Amino acid sequence: MLTNEKINEVLGVEDSYKAPENLMEILLEDEKRQQVFNEFLSITSDLSKEWFQGYFEAEHADRKNKKQDFTPSSASQICAEIAGASDRYFEAAAGTGGMMIQYWNNNQNAFFEVEELSDRAIPFLLFNMSIRKMTGIIRHGDSLKREFKEIYNIEKGQIQKSADGPSNLKANVVMNPPFSAQWEQKNDERFNNFGLAPKSKADFAFLLHGYHHLKSSGRMAIILPHGVLFRGAAEGKIRKTLLENGAIDAVIGLPANIFYGTSIPTTIIVLQKDRTTKDVLFIDASNDFTKEKNQNSLEEKHIKKILDVYRKRESVEKYAHVASFENIEENDFNLNIPRYVDTFEEEEAVDILEVMREMIEIDKQIAEAESDLCEQIGQLTSQTEDMSAIIEASRKLFQKN
Repeated sequence: MLTNEKINEVLGVEDSYKAPENLMEILLEDEKRQQVFNEFLSITSDLSKEWFQGYFEAEHADRKNKKQDFTPSSASQICAEIAGASDRYFEAAAGTGGMMIQYWNNNQNAFFEVEELSDRAIPFLLFNMSIRKMTGIIRHGDSLKREFKEIYNIEKGQIQKSADGPSNLKANVVMNPPFSAQWEQKNDERFNNFGLAPKSKADFAFLLHGYHHLKSSGRMAIILPHGVLFRGAAEGKIRKTLLENGAIDAVIGLPANIFYGTSIPTTIIVLQKDRTTKDVLFIDASNDFTKEKNQNSLEEKHIKKILDVYRKRESVEKYAHVASFENIEENDFNLNIPRYVDTFEEEEAVDILEVMREMIEIDKQIAEAESDLCEQIGQLTSQTEDMSAIIEASRKLFQKN
């Protein structure tokens, strides 16, 4: 079993905080890399899962400073399925590669271009791409600034550093960027037609960065906090422009507390270019989950329901609604899901006469109980003055009632 302790043993470290540095040294030497790959594959040969997520979350994730909230595999699966098959894949803020691996499971011949800022996540991202013999590029640096420390080319498991710069790859896009992170605004072709996201919330900056890389025939699925659906000012203008362009295809509300490190509810926004309509499918899956000890989880039945409704693109009572552009315009381009999906459950009507009968019956039972208690108190005697006073006070109380 691939435990955290076993990972440390294979990587030759006693403490997990030393793992990224050791792993990077291993990856850049062909012989050491293959030896470590063989050791991992002798423990588990299942390449369909991201092995390091729990390990990295526990030891290296930085929720406070970098807002690193690693994507649960269920959400990654939904995004990968929605994005659909393609020979090219793009992802910014890729972390250790969990979403990338979910997409690779059904698109193993695709070209993968991913970006990641964290120094500590990069070695694990390289490992995951290389051991699966993916073909692609990893850019290590700031996606929004387009400033990169290192660029790695991966070809059939081999890793080479490159001098290449930012790309304009057009692909299917899957993303889970850090929620509401700060960013240094930079105006370029990614944002020219939409405006700049506020400095204090980079959510739409990441969305537009991904949208810039989205190919015309592809789909993009991005996970963001609910605030992007209704916040105004600069974000409201960006949202309005996207809707007027028909770019927003669907909005899917996920349950709260499915992420490691944060309990906030999240939404998947699905985008497409060159759509012929401007309607939006809203899905409220916020109440479909399994309650576990510390977190909620999406089971296969919950995932299947979301994907089935998305593909059929039909309204489902108390779960999904296809809203026209006119309806969205009437709501001032606010995409808050309860405006479009009514999940209100009417309470059963109260029978007042039955309630009154129950109250009368309860009063009768109380009176009988007090009468019995009063009779029992009346039979009490005491040889002490204090106890006699208590008995007498009790008699008067219940006789009064």
